[in-house]
Amino acid sequence: MNYATLNSDRNYTYFSFRNQTIRFRTSHRLERYTKVLEWDSGYIVVRAKYETIPEVEDYIDLIPILEDLYIDADDFLSPIQKVRIQYD
Repeated sequence: MNYATLNSDRNYTYFSFRNQTIRFRTSHRLERYTKVLEWDSGYIVVRAKYETIPEVEDYIDLIPILEDLYIDADDFLSPIQKVRIQYD
């Protein structure tokens, strides 16, 4: 399993890979991510639906988030080949 998952709930985004989940704050207006357009070793381009506006392209840079958590970004991100949106 070399793919990670991305989803959101209320004010948080969740990025999960293997047995680790990273949670970080996001806009309270984010309703959901709808599609991953690009994955580039820690940089994600997604389509997202926000309250009151049509679906837009959005960007997530995981590297500074991982660094703030003292997680080695290269070790964590290098095995990930793909990111999928996953809501239960």
